[in-house]
Amino acid sequence: MPEAPEVEALAHFLRERLTGHAVTRVELIEARALKTRARPLDEIVGRAVTGVTRHGKHIDVDLAGVHLGIGFGRAGWATWQATGGGSEEGGSGEIAAGAAVIARIAFDIGILGITDAADWLSVQLHVVDAPDDVPAVAKLGPDAADPAYSRDMLSAALGKRRKQLKALLQEQETLAGIGNAYSDEILYAARLSPVAHAAALSEDDITRLYLALHDTLGAAVIARRGVPIADQKAAKVASMRVHGRTGEPCPDGQGVIEDIPGTKGGGQWCPSCQTLPEGA
Repeated sequence: MPEAPEVEALAHFLRERLTGHAVTRVELIEARALKTRARPLDEIVGRAVTGVTRHGKHIDVDLAGVHLGIGFGRAGWATWQATGGGSEEGGSGEIAAGAAVIARIAFDIGILGITDAADWLSVQLHVVDAPDDVPAVAKLGPDAADPAYSRDMLSAALGKRRKQLKALLQEQETLAGIGNAYSDEILYAARLSPVAHAAALSEDDITRLYLALHDTLGAAVIARRGVPIADQKAAKVASMRVHGRTGEPCPDGQGVIEDIPGTKGGGQWCPSCQTLPEGA
């Protein structure tokens, strides 16, 4: 689950709620999630939030110079329980089915829970001096959801690489913030095959891919903002046109949505609409 649009919505929510509020206590339930063993989670207790930023699919919480990095991995997410049990906009504190609470961070106005629904531990927590001190953040490429991300930047990232487009879009060192679901949606909007190689794209293909990336992520960022934390996954799933729609009619054509070969059902496309570039 979370990709740039959902993580951006969460960062916005936390920034609005937590700026100026201090951590009152912490509870680390799964010790393996904390990757900075020399810097315990207790270090953030008593410190007030001065900023919350998104870095790809990661969140950085600035606590007056000490930073809490939260990497959600494939199955991590968050809950918010307002003080007194109220269910103000942003969540009721309920966790998704099958998820486990990894850590709780309490403030005077509520409790932020970090959860993980994977069979393996996918969430990572870091207590650091700067966002880039988190290794995964330091390696990130340009942010795919940044309005300033340009066609020229995408063209340079694609280069002449003999790598399939779906895999390349999910390569965080090349383009940060896109995962399995939005890569399917972007390629469908661009009418490009997920197994096409970047090196085979024409200038027109690159333009279509750029516009699809910009429009798909831009619309998703707007759509997710204000959706309660507990409802983000459902909102994302409902918005998908091809991802997770195996066997359903193509929303724009006469074809049928199929699993992408080699993904074992993890990715979907419309073979009738999404074609290989000429000469590929």
